[in-house]
Amino acid sequence: MKLNQVPLLLAVSVFMWLFVFFKQPDIKTELTVQTMPKNTAPIAIAIHGGAGIILKKDMSDSLEQRYRQALSEALLAGYSVLEKGGSSVDAVQAAIVMMEDSPLFNAGKGAVLTNQGYAELDASIMDGNTGKAGAVGGVKTVKNPILAARMVMDNSPHVMMIGAGADDFAKTQGLEIVDPDYFITPLRQKALQNIKEQETKSPPSDGTGFKTELSESGIKKLGTVGAVALDKNGNLAAGTSTGGMTNKRFGRIGDSPVIGAGTFASNKTCAVSATGHGEYFIRNVAAYDISALMEYRGLSVEAAARQVIFEKLLPQGGLGGVIAIDKQGNIAMQFNTEGMYRGLMTGKIHKPHVFIFKDE
Repeated sequence: MKLNQVPLLLAVSVFMWLFVFFKQPDIKTELTVQTMPKNTAPIAIAIHGGAGIILKKDMSDSLEQRYRQALSEALLAGYSVLEKGGSSVDAVQAAIVMMEDSPLFNAGKGAVLTNQGYAELDASIMDGNTGKAGAVGGVKTVKNPILAARMVMDNSPHVMMIGAGADDFAKTQGLEIVDPDYFITPLRQKALQNIKEQETKSPPSDGTGFKTELSESGIKKLGTVGAVALDKNGNLAAGTSTGGMTNKRFGRIGDSPVIGAGTFASNKTCAVSATGHGEYFIRNVAAYDISALMEYRGLSVEAAARQVIFEKLLPQGGLGGVIAIDKQGNIAMQFNTEGMYRGLMTGKIHKPHVFIFKDE
C-alpha cells in the first residue's frame, strides 16, 4: 500500500463508522414501533331489561319484535359512545336512558305503580375506575332517574339521595322534571288493579305487595333495566334503573339503588347490574359477591355470576339474574328464571345481539 493512500482509506473507514452509528437509532425506533402493543381495551357493552316468567308461547310476534328492537336501540346507543372513544360510564348512561324512555320496561316511562297509584323510581351508577357511585331512591318527578344518579356521583359528596330531596337535587342540576302523571300508563294501571283484586282474596303476609308485576303481554316478570360496559381505556362501569314492584308500599326500596347489591363496578374484577327480587339481592350483597369471588377465589366472571345466581340466591327463593363484564371484555348473563331481556355488543360483534327466552 502506498503511503499517500492511507488518508483516503482512513476517511472511508470513518465515514462508514459514522453511517452505522447514526443510522442504528432509526432502526431501533422502527422496530420498537412495530412491536409496541396497542394501549386499548376491547370495548364491549351488555344490557338487561328484566327477568321473570317470560315464555315464547305467551308473547305475540309483534310484541317480541318490539322488545328486540328496543333492546337493540339501547345497545346501539351505548356502543356508539364506546366506539367514539367515550367512557364506560357515559355508555352505560346512554343505554339506560333509552330503556327508561321506553314504556316496555319497568323503569322511567314504563315504571310500575305503587299502592297509591304513582311511580317511585330508583337508580344507581358506578365507575369502576374511580370507585365513585351515585344513587337515587323513590324519586317521583325525574324523567330519567339514571341521570339523577349520575349527578349525585359527579356533583355531590354523597352516594345516595332519596325521595323529595333527590327530586329537588335533580332540579338544581338542570335535569328534566316531569309531572308524576308522565309515568302512568294504562298497562301499569291495569296491572295495579289486577294485583289489588288478588290482594283482597289473598293478602300478602309481609304487607309490601306481590313479588311480580305484569308486562304488556300479561307475563309475570321482575322488572329493572341495567347496563355494564368496558371502554377502550380498560375502565368498567355499571348502572341500574327500576320502578320496583307493583303495589309496593311504605316507601319500599329494592336493590337497584343499593351499591353492592344491584350495582357494582371495579376495574380489578368486573361490572355487574342485577334484576330480580331485590330483597334477596340486598341480603346477599349479590353484585359485590360476584366481584369478591373473582378477586379472592380467582373465579371467572361467568363462574362467579353463576354461583351467586344458582347456588346462593336460588336456594333461598331469590329469583332474578345479572349481567356482568370483566376487564378483558368477557360477558356473563346468568338468570334463574324462565327468561331475561338481554343483549350485548363487543368489538368483535359489531351489531346488537339480543335475547329474551331461556333457550337462546
